[in-house]
Amino acid sequence: MSEHNHVVNKDGEVTLGKVDDALNRIDDERKEEILQSFESFKKYLGERVKLAQSMGMSEETMTQAAEKVGNYLAAKEDPRNREEKLLQELWNAGDQEHRHALAHMLVRLAQKAH
Repeated sequence: MSEHNHVVNKDGEVTLGKVDDALNRIDDERKEEILQSFESFKKYLGERVKLAQSMGMSEETMTQAAEKVGNYLAAKEDPRNREEKLLQELWNAGDQEHRHALAHMLVRLAQKAH
């Protein structure tokens, strides 16, 4: 896959506009594996946060990416468990500021999970 398909390029620059494309490239079996339980979701998110930190990404940039993921999940995926249902309801109830705060909390949750 060429570099132009990645959210982060070889220089460590982030293109948040490519987050949706990256999410759409995850095959259905892998999505199901990630979303099957809240623990597997936290583990996946934790791995991504750890990778982002190792590349020097700021918490704010990770939060912006988490917002993109939250928007994607709320619009395109049905919750697989109670925790995901709660997250979806909180996401949908909030405005942009609330969603940003929730994304920050998810990034921090992922940091503690790893």
